[in-house]
Amino acid sequence: MEQELSILGLMLDASFIVQFVMFILFVASLCSWYLIFQRGAFFKAALGSQKNFEERFWSGMDLSQLYKEASSGQGKAGLELIFKSGFKEFNRLRQQTGIEADAVMEGTQRAMRVALSRESERLDSHLSFLATVGSTSPYVGLFGTVWGIMNSFLGLAQQQQATLATVAPGISEALIATAMGLFAAIPAVVSYNQFSAKADALYAKYETFADEFSSILHRNAHTQKTASK
Repeated sequence: MEQELSILGLMLDASFIVQFVMFILFVASLCSWYLIFQRGAFFKAALGSQKNFEERFWSGMDLSQLYKEASSGQGKAGLELIFKSGFKEFNRLRQQTGIEADAVMEGTQRAMRVALSRESERLDSHLSFLATVGSTSPYVGLFGTVWGIMNSFLGLAQQQQATLATVAPGISEALIATAMGLFAAIPAVVSYNQFSAKADALYAKYETFADEFSSILHRNAHTQKTASK
């Protein structure tokens, strides 16, 4: 009896539809946990990179030297990408003759906005999958449960005498689908909320840095313009 009512035995004895639902939930859970670890490592690295670059930026280092160091690395992102995009466009426009300081700043801010948009996409990457798993898994599991219970009662109707031992296996195997749906949904929902908060916090820091960097370049552009007159 214990073997018949074991979780593995109930899963193997379930109907094809219930087994298919369980398989979908199992795959969704595996993908969710992979993304949870991947996104966790990503945000940890992004936060460390943001703090490290801000320390270098506000240490008084020459911006040209900082740009050379940032450009020498491969695969840079976050604040370094925003800084590189803005400073590169600033130098390119400033070297052109006859261009006003306001036009230089407009082009620089446009370049940083593009970099900010790309960083926003990187921060929100794969979060929609976690949200989808978290919101749909309980309903998928509930579908498997309803289907399993329906089959149990259909089989019960064909028997002359119904007992708890007759009904229990079918209902138990059906409820496993709901349990698997919750098992897949709960970590996905919790992780999605945490990662969304981290993404919003990092993006707010990126925006603040872009505004502060834009103010520094604005002063440099107008100071050089005044000195040249």
